[in-house]
Amino acid sequence: MTLDLLQKLVWMDFRLAVLFTVVLPLGLLLWAVIQNAQAITQLLIIYWRIASLLAITVYLMIAQWPVSYVSGFAALILIPLSLWFWVDLNEEVADRRDTLGLVFNSWRWGVTLYCILAALGQAVFLDCAFIPGAIRRTACQAWLQPPLMFKAMFHAQAKPGTLGFFAVVALVIYVLYLGYFVFIRLPKQGRSATGL
Repeated sequence: MTLDLLQKLVWMDFRLAVLFTVVLPLGLLLWAVIQNAQAITQLLIIYWRIASLLAITVYLMIAQWPVSYVSGFAALILIPLSLWFWVDLNEEVADRRDTLGLVFNSWRWGVTLYCILAALGQAVFLDCAFIPGAIRRTACQAWLQPPLMFKAMFHAQAKPGTLGFFAVVALVIYVLYLGYFVFIRLPKQGRSATGL
């Protein structure tokens, strides 16, 4: 694959990520709250908790820390799981026959497909996280361009290391909360989101 093609694919992935993981779910959450659609609202709140790992990844990439390749890949795996895992919420959403239910399910299938394809594409670059010095390779650097543009737009005066530090703190909190959920809460409540 040529560098030019890789850069185009990375930017396409970034644009699709913004659309599927930020813009559409934010609009859906507002719509669900206005319609008082509790099951969809709860699923979207769970989604935002999980998808916050993507925001953490952006800031880790700004600092050019290799762990960002792992956290981005993990987010792409966790997002579809968070949207389809809950039996009680899935039943309630399936019972909806209105426009909101149709649009939500269309988005849910769309973001699931996006995450699967993006995870397959990014899996090839996981070595950027594990091989010492690999992050300096041109192919690994291509993934850092969109986050660096984001920094230039929103954090021009901030130091990358400072942003990276806060991202690592957020990542540690995220991993601790996820560990607590998986090992303590999940065995007690199973696939029911009622206790969340």
